[in-house]
Amino acid sequence: MQIKHLHSWQVSPKEAASIQSRLAGLVQFCPLPKRIQTAAGLDCAFSGDGLQMAAVIVVLSFPQLEVLEVVQAQDKVRFPYVPGLLSFREAPVCLKAAEKLKIRPDVFLIDGQGVAHPRRLGLASHLGLCLDAPAIGCAKSRLCGVYEEPQTEKGSWSPLWVDGQPAGAVVRTRRGVKPLFVSVGHRAVLEEAVDFVLGCCRRCRLPEPTRLAHQQVSLLKKQL
Repeated sequence: MQIKHLHSWQVSPKEAASIQSRLAGLVQFCPLPKRIQTAAGLDCAFSGDGLQMAAVIVVLSFPQLEVLEVVQAQDKVRFPYVPGLLSFREAPVCLKAAEKLKIRPDVFLIDGQGVAHPRRLGLASHLGLCLDAPAIGCAKSRLCGVYEEPQTEKGSWSPLWVDGQPAGAVVRTRRGVKPLFVSVGHRAVLEEAVDFVLGCCRRCRLPEPTRLAHQQVSLLKKQL
């Protein structure tokens, strides 16, 4: 899979924040493809000493959710931990894995934030632009914003507000479990993103693409 090289990754935190602000204006809000046949889950993890990282992408058929392809990559950590700038730590190894894909997924589900971010460019948005593909952020925790707790039933959700604007959704993917934080990464709209995430969920809290990616990268992490 080809990657768009939008900027250098060897930058200072100040330069990284400026790049985020610039790229946020390139994020597109539009309907997902009418016919979705493949969905990719992406997750990454760090070694215990924080010096190395790994990424795994699992491509599944949709709506059957059968595994079609798995790729992985490892790399050194080259950017410091700075809240709000995590994509500059994580995106390089994610893109290294994406370059190995033989199947071009119709949609990427990414364990991270989309536009639900202080500068409207979390990992899912950053990767969506670099991959030039529809991307949805599906995070386990909130980075910023306020919300009201959704109802306990599966499929219930409430808006996530950032600076007075609806930037994402707090989605109950299974009855009685903690919600997930869904936001547009690139080339998607929020309501469809929520429906797609729910369509990828079976019996677990996490949608199958990111659940399997998390499972695989956790095994890979032990080897780092």
